[in-house]
Amino acid sequence: MQHLPLFLGASPTSRSIPALTARTIRLALLLSLVLTTCVLCSGMDDAPVPQTNPAIIINPTVGPPTTTVLVAGSGFDPYAAIDVYFDTTDMALVVTNGAGGFGGGSVQQGIAIQVPTSALPGNHWITAVERYGIKATQKPFLVRTDWAQFRFEPDHKGVNPYENVLSPLTVGNLDLHWSYQTGSRVSSSPAVADGMVYAGSLDGHLYALNASSGALVWSYPMGSVSYSSPAVANGVVYVGSYDANLYALNASAGTLLWKYTTGYNINSSPMVANGAVYVSSWDDSLYALNASTGTLLWKYTTGSSIMLSSPAFANGVVYVGSDDDNLYALNASTGTLLWKYATGFPVNSSPTVANGMAYVGSQDGNLYALNASTGTLLWKYAIGSPVTCSPAANDGVVYVGGGLYGGYTLYALNANTGALLWSYTTSGDIQSSPTVANGVVYVGSYDYNVYALDASTGALLWRYLTGYWIDSSPTVVNGMVYVGSDDYNLYAFGLPSDELARDFSPAERPDPKLLVPDYSLRPNASVRAINHSERNLN
Repeated sequence: MQHLPLFLGASPTSRSIPALTARTIRLALLLSLVLTTCVLCSGMDDAPVPQTNPAIIINPTVGPPTTTVLVAGSGFDPYAAIDVYFDTTDMALVVTNGAGGFGGGSVQQGIAIQVPTSALPGNHWITAVERYGIKATQKPFLVRTDWAQFRFEPDHKGVNPYENVLSPLTVGNLDLHWSYQTGSRVSSSPAVADGMVYAGSLDGHLYALNASSGALVWSYPMGSVSYSSPAVANGVVYVGSYDANLYALNASAGTLLWKYTTGYNINSSPMVANGAVYVSSWDDSLYALNASTGTLLWKYTTGSSIMLSSPAFANGVVYVGSDDDNLYALNASTGTLLWKYATGFPVNSSPTVANGMAYVGSQDGNLYALNASTGTLLWKYAIGSPVTCSPAANDGVVYVGGGLYGGYTLYALNANTGALLWSYTTSGDIQSSPTVANGVVYVGSYDYNVYALDASTGALLWRYLTGYWIDSSPTVVNGMVYVGSDDYNLYAFGLPSDELARDFSPAERPDPKLLVPDYSLRPNASVRAINHSERNLN
């Protein structure tokens, strides 16, 4: 039996399919091919494409208001417009290169932005956002001011220009945050750096405390008492002692790095500038040492056996007083004498240099104003008692305390003419050097009080009674006041926590998606600074 013909008869061939049906099949096959191709192409479009996460490098990461910060980025889309924000303010507009980067990608390079003068102490955020894309990244910037050496800076102006928490309107609310008891009097003026406060004591120790809590981090035993105010630079703290040594210690750990022995007691506070540390000694000499190694660079010998004055530095010149009745001006690199001015009595006061003038007190009861380049007398003001403190100079005003033996008065003088602007009288000698910050002048007195006065009028704004004399000079930084007392304590004052939280907390971390671009910015502008008129003086 043959079945093949029956099978063939049951299965029609293409010849037996109607023409319309064959065309339909061909169209269906073609459509299927097109759809398959589209699917394959779609799959190629959706295939994983190498993605890069955006990142920014900022340098520095810590600094006071007005700090210039370099921002460099990578991992953005090529040729994309990037807005760089400080908190919620659009500071700069940059365009990425073909690799999606900007600013050179290095901590040594970048687009420059300026921290606003109103930026409060604490963490802030620098954000880079693609203006027309979805990529964004952030880095924290810590706003913090360091008072790293006696009188704030080498020129000894005694002014913190960055303070924006304490002001004439807020300083009256100062409260004691903490106190730390040492083993003896704290005549040393505190230095504040990297979140720590450093002060010497007559118990022969240098103390390092947490600046926020007052907790002891370390203490270092020197060979004798210390009136010297420490200086901090590049992770090293320098301090003098009555054992004739200048000590250089690791600022974080308190370990000895080096010490330099002079010929006698060191009462002077060291000053650090341009890689050198300068200090005077009772052996009648001013020393300049390599700040890294302690190697002697030069020394200059005056005509007296005692030097109590702490050196100041400005424009390549070191200024220092001596018990031989002179103020000296020396070349800071070589120690060569440039000029000297004789007051007729010992000069224990530490000089202040501002606006081309050098101000210094003398035991003859006068404050002198000299031309800083030539030593020519410009004016003098009779205080009436020996002047041992260092004057402060700010905005055309010089502030100086009366000193010993009935010198109970703080004076505010016109810096150019010496004319009296105002005075404030305490009930004790003023050996503390005044400090100026954001419209307030601070000073300690032998009546046991630390005072805060209106810098423009001399009106009393606040005072605090300690347990004994105050000859330590107040340090005012990051909304805090630090001062030592002869009652053995180091004190820290600040605003109440509820006021700080309400009025002086940095803005919260912004959501990049909610940041609003400034369409007036031009691409790749190097710096945008917040005007001083925008500063919140509180």
